[in-house]
Amino acid sequence: MQLLWVVVMGVLGAFGAEGEEALCRILGSPEFPMLSKEGHVTIGGAFTIHTEISVPRHSFTDTPPPLTCSSMNLIDFHLAQTMIFAIEEINNSSSLLPNISIGYRIYDSCGSTLSSMRAVMALMNGQERTVGKTCAGQSAVHAIIGASDSSSTIVMSRSTGAFQIPVISHLATCACLSNRKEFPSFFRTIPSDFYQSRALAQLVKYFGWTWVGAVRSDNAYGNNGMATFVEAAGLEGVCIEYSEAILWNNPREQIARVVEVISRASSKVVVAFLSQLEMDILLEEALAQNLTGLQWVGSESWISIDRLATRRNSAVLGGTLGFTISKSKIPGLREFLLQVGPAQDPNNTLLREFWETTFSCRFSPQQEKDGGPRQSQCSGSERLEEISNPFTDTSELRFSNNVYKAVYAVAHSIHDLLTCRHSEGQGVNRNCTHRDSIEPGQVLRYLRDVNFPMKSGERVSFDENGDPTAIYELVNWQRDQAGETVFVTVGNYNASLPNGDQFAMNGIQIVWAGNPLKRPRSVCSDSCLPGFRQAEIKGMPVCCFSCIPCAAGEISNLTDSTKCTQCSLEYWSNGDKSRCVPKVVEFLSFDETMGILLAAISLVGACLTTVVSLVFFCFRETPIVKASNSELSFLLLFSLTLCFLCSLTFIGRPSEWSCMLRHTAFGITFALCMSCVLAKTIAVVIAFQATMPGNTVPQCSIPLQRISVFSCTLLQVVICVLWLALAPSVPFKNTAHATEKVILECDVGSAVGFWAVLGYIGLLALLCFVLAFLARKLPDNFSEAKFITFSMLIFCAVWITFIPAYVSSPGKFTVAVEIFAILASSFGLLFCIFGPKCYIILLKPEKNTKKHIMGKSHAKSQ
Repeated sequence: MQLLWVVVMGVLGAFGAEGEEALCRILGSPEFPMLSKEGHVTIGGAFTIHTEISVPRHSFTDTPPPLTCSSMNLIDFHLAQTMIFAIEEINNSSSLLPNISIGYRIYDSCGSTLSSMRAVMALMNGQERTVGKTCAGQSAVHAIIGASDSSSTIVMSRSTGAFQIPVISHLATCACLSNRKEFPSFFRTIPSDFYQSRALAQLVKYFGWTWVGAVRSDNAYGNNGMATFVEAAGLEGVCIEYSEAILWNNPREQIARVVEVISRASSKVVVAFLSQLEMDILLEEALAQNLTGLQWVGSESWISIDRLATRRNSAVLGGTLGFTISKSKIPGLREFLLQVGPAQDPNNTLLREFWETTFSCRFSPQQEKDGGPRQSQCSGSERLEEISNPFTDTSELRFSNNVYKAVYAVAHSIHDLLTCRHSEGQGVNRNCTHRDSIEPGQVLRYLRDVNFPMKSGERVSFDENGDPTAIYELVNWQRDQAGETVFVTVGNYNASLPNGDQFAMNGIQIVWAGNPLKRPRSVCSDSCLPGFRQAEIKGMPVCCFSCIPCAAGEISNLTDSTKCTQCSLEYWSNGDKSRCVPKVVEFLSFDETMGILLAAISLVGACLTTVVSLVFFCFRETPIVKASNSELSFLLLFSLTLCFLCSLTFIGRPSEWSCMLRHTAFGITFALCMSCVLAKTIAVVIAFQATMPGNTVPQCSIPLQRISVFSCTLLQVVICVLWLALAPSVPFKNTAHATEKVILECDVGSAVGFWAVLGYIGLLALLCFVLAFLARKLPDNFSEAKFITFSMLIFCAVWITFIPAYVSSPGKFTVAVEIFAILASSFGLLFCIFGPKCYIILLKPEKNTKKHIMGKSHAKSQ
């Protein structure tokens, strides 16, 4: 508070001392431009003509001494002279601003925000110590070209925005400057880092580098640019192993630490979002630590700087890649630059310093106490044509062209203003302005809508944020035959094109770091081949992963797939899990061993039944055949033949007809078979009961037997017809039972119908078993009831066992179990009922007599 009070009292005292004059005076000493010329309109310029600044110690008791800048920067002095060249070219033009002269005032920003602030204040206020009775006045300049870095430009734009003084930068690329709310009067002729950062992310992804390091300038340019790059890289699947920040005035120990981090890292690619000054410092330390073999990816700030591309630096930066703005040609610029020298203005200290720096000489005698190497005396007659340095180099003119376009943009806006030309998109007229009353705000309004072609054919315009169209060249540092580093254009980036078409290579061979012919590999984890998926490692970035094979039934057909895709129900993964293939369709076919065996057994059973039928037919007049009720026996043999043959319908690929046929044929044939056995059993029981003394039970007539067989079979036919009409059996692809295959089976349709058919057959079999069991005490020599009882016992045992086996059997074995049950029960009936009779007929003919058959019965009656 005491310090603030002293300052306030000092200011009031200063105004009180001058109160009588009532004039508005500048505080402190005015800043004078390093290069200047008067004109009808004035364009200001701010360039980093010097790169080192000495900030004096403040005592807070004396007026601070002026800032001192040193170490001349020939690159920015070249840019300042390019601005003067463009102004002189416009002044000599008869079509652009005729009869209007443009003046200029160029200040040195020293690459410092402090010096930039002083420069912009000088550009706005001018050199006049007093303004008048009020402090309201017009700006000393109508537009400002500069500065050469984003941080300084931000300071300038914040200061000029409130006064509507346009600032056009040739090198400030920070995306933050596109914010129109914060920087309403800012424009630039170099693309925003918003686009460059995304281009760099696409470049890194294009070459498969998913694990990279990052170094940035610790200022607005580097921090904002790197933040945008990190965001864009994340969307491209690129991870940042480390991110370090440096500044040109950092202690050497800090720079050394950053280089050590780079050398110890596992990534082989370094993205350097650095300005020229920071890259100089980092490169010196990298050479000191012998940091070689890394692939550098640079930003436009340093990627095309000749003084970095020396033979000494090629050990570190050989094969470097990066985006830069397009190179251009400016006719007449080289001749203009070669005429710059102290002869133009012998009193200009900047021109004298430039001459001394260029030719390593001194105009004033060197003092012995300097301690450095003695320099020769400058004569002023040295020739710039014999010098090759950044000032005289006009081979590419990338940034010089930006300054050139900026000056022409200001000139065109003033020309449109003075000629009352309508601004594009504006439907109102604007009042014409005289050259002596032009205000910066008017230039600003017309500058927003400039759109004109340059001599080179390039069009100059600004979007709503004051940015130009983002077009870059991808350059690669290569060695020519002389061993010198050259910048070879190997690709392009155009942000105005649709996504996917913005970045393109032109097919020129790229030279890589380390091994010039082999592209370096920079990944945290090896790629996951098709059939595997990436699995994150806890605590590591997403680019560090392990490869896990896809589960059965899942595939990944891309390299580095993040997930496996489930195959559809009818498909399964192949051996290497890289694609889905149709599942194996399983059904019981005639081509496999089981199907062939079951079909053979079925045919054997049918043949045996036919043979038995022939035997019975041949011996139909014998007592044993007659006693067996030959008509029912032949009908039973016929039904058994059908039972054997119906099992064949269960073998083969299921179809609609085969599914409907197999179950209905099985149900009807077995119902016919059981009906015959039931009728035979009833006939046997009634016949032998009728022969007993005093028994009045009538014999079972042949028509009654036929009616009973027909009726029992007809009921099964009705059940099957209802089943087919309401919910028939249809083919069904079962994918739930086995995941790796499709079981082609017949869906029963209606479970009620299926179990009704089986239940009815079981009911008939149960009745046969009960009746045959009751008649088990018939004569021993003719024990057909016992044989029927035994056959029904086998039949019921087979089908009772069939139910759990049918339910639990997988796939085609379900059908095999059903066929086995049909064949087993059929063979049981055939062997148990007809086997003993055939044995007597063929092998024991002596027993095939009525006496033998009825022998025991007669013995009992006697």
